[in-house]
Amino acid sequence: MATMGKYCKAYLIKTLRQFEQWRENSENTRVEKQQIDGKEVEVKRELTDDDFLYLQENYVVTDGIFKDENIIFDNVTSEWKEFCYKTLGF
Repeated sequence: MATMGKYCKAYLIKTLRQFEQWRENSENTRVEKQQIDGKEVEVKRELTDDDFLYLQENYVVTDGIFKDENIIFDNVTSEWKEFCYKTLGF
């Protein structure tokens, strides 16, 4: 079962991508339903600069509000925490 944290904040991906050591795990994106050839299928969504991701209270970034699902970035270092504090105002 998915775990909801006490706090998360949404950020544009283009802002998160400013972090020098940003490496996103795009294979963990949420699944979306689309119509293809008249059939409803589930496909992984493609992340663009104008999409939002969620920075969780534990500094992990997810594609959704749950802190243990769809983890896109989890390389939590002191540099990442500093970026979150200084650049993102987290």
